[in-house]
Amino acid sequence: MLIHKTNNGHRPYHLTYCSNIHPGEDWGDVFNNLQTYIPKLKKELAPDQPFGIGLRLASRASETLLQGDYLSQLKNWLTKEDCYVFTLNGFPYGGFHGQVVKDEVYRPDWCDSDRLSYSERLVKILAALLPETIDGGISTMPLSYKPWWTSDQSQTTRLFEGSTFHLAQIAAQMAQVEETTGKLLHLDLEPEPDALLENTDEMVAFFQNWLLPVGGEYLEKTYGVTPITAETWLRRYIRVCYDTCHFAVEYEDPALALAKFEKAGILIGKFQISSAIRISVPEERSQRQLLRQHLEPFAESTYLHQVIEQQADGTLNHYQDLGDALPELINTSAKEWRTHFHVPIFIDRYPPFASTQDHITAILQKLDQVPQCNHLEIETYTWEVLPPEMKLDIFTSIKREYEWVIDSISG
Repeated sequence: MLIHKTNNGHRPYHLTYCSNIHPGEDWGDVFNNLQTYIPKLKKELAPDQPFGIGLRLASRASETLLQGDYLSQLKNWLTKEDCYVFTLNGFPYGGFHGQVVKDEVYRPDWCDSDRLSYSERLVKILAALLPETIDGGISTMPLSYKPWWTSDQSQTTRLFEGSTFHLAQIAAQMAQVEETTGKLLHLDLEPEPDALLENTDEMVAFFQNWLLPVGGEYLEKTYGVTPITAETWLRRYIRVCYDTCHFAVEYEDPALALAKFEKAGILIGKFQISSAIRISVPEERSQRQLLRQHLEPFAESTYLHQVIEQQADGTLNHYQDLGDALPELINTSAKEWRTHFHVPIFIDRYPPFASTQDHITAILQKLDQVPQCNHLEIETYTWEVLPPEMKLDIFTSIKREYEWVIDSISG
């Protein structure tokens, strides 16, 4: 759906929610979820305008969708329901609900040909579904999972090189799509805590040290293009997915992060609107023990909930998962913890915790400074694993997320 920012009525933003909220790795399950929720949401939120969809497709679903006439059936359904797909979530390759995901969400990583093949299928699907008048994005994982690689520099170098070659191939395919269809697609790398690319500085360094020089040379040799064309392709078709939860957990300043990307000539392809848990660490031991009891229900077994603590001097320390961090809570000298747990974005405080909703608000206020990006995707995917007191029925939850974003932008 289209929304307009206050005092900027000439520039609409495409707002959607990511369908990874719903379980389902097979195309039949995905399509059933769309048919169940999308018409009802559209009727409530955008009855008189087209309704945008953020589609998450597991690898298995992407294979099925390109077989038979499934893609035609989806296109016909979108036309019938007055809906359109403008963004895909290509981060999780396989199962994402009802099983242990944890660091398996990073498999296969970007040096693996399976990740390339999966992403190529998503390019074909989005090129077929995307309306001609807008650009389309595919968010993807930020290369790999850092703890797998940092102990062996030579292997890390091979990972960066292999990933760069594969990303360059995707850029070339997207250039071909634009040349033949006029449709602009982009692949949006999504930094997150403990990923190989987890923050602004690491993303900028990857572009400067790998993607542009190494990827550019690969494109020149493989596709016979000039250095200028190679750089243009890489900058145009490889972008950043800015997830507000992830950047907040990294204690990034939104204005500074956006300024760094702009200075480096790196485009934002999509803003994912999500919120993390923020915890002020109390001084008293008894209060820390009580806080640990409140946190234990969030240390669930499905997803990674990375924790980054900040000391009084600004120093950051990482824990790979909330379960690893909890035993340290009693004696830590940190002043604040932030954990990668996508809590509802319309909640600012739920004592004894707060959320990083203020990071979302800051980004929404700065949208005018990112003129190339008008894709906004709500991504609270943890409804199934939230503690019971935070759960609402899924339709009401999604609707409240939309209403909060709409009010924040246009209110």
